[in-house]
Amino acid sequence: MVTDNDMQKIEESRDIMISAIAQTMVIYGVTPSVGRIYGVLYFADKPLNLDEIKNQVAMSKGSVSTGLRDLLDTEMVIKVWKKGDRKDHYIADKDFFKNFFAFFTKMLRQERNITLRAYEQVEGTLKDIAENGDSDEAKETAKGDLEDINQTMTYFDWTLRLANAMESRKIFEYFPKHKGGDCTGQE
Repeated sequence: MVTDNDMQKIEESRDIMISAIAQTMVIYGVTPSVGRIYGVLYFADKPLNLDEIKNQVAMSKGSVSTGLRDLLDTEMVIKVWKKGDRKDHYIADKDFFKNFFAFFTKMLRQERNITLRAYEQVEGTLKDIAENGDSDEAKETAKGDLEDINQTMTYFDWTLRLANAMESRKIFEYFPKHKGGDCTGQE
């Protein structure tokens, strides 16, 4: 039989874990309030609507709505339909591997795209100066910049392969999921 004291201890334990989730999400550039929303959904026993989440995280409805949009965009939260209720309901995707991969592949691809667009803008200019520059100093500087950029492209090719390995789950061939033990890494 579960006592009120046990339930209080469970709620306190959940609060500690929700705070930890919120703090760790800051590392990835997510606000603590969005982290708390995810934490509440992670421990929810049923899908929650906006008002239920708002009450649990003590935030405004607008802030919760914005946070949920962010979590939906990163696929950490799923919108679900609940029979007999017109309100949207949400559940947390508890697959941390999937969440990690989705977040990092998105960031890696954004980083690559930004730099590739910049490279496309400067490549022609630098090649022209390297070949037809007015001075030897300008030619050498342009050649050096092109070499540096090409080294960067090697990095971006590698990160693209890494992102693809995460999306396809082939990364687990090289770094298998750990089985057994506890979350401290001890078996």
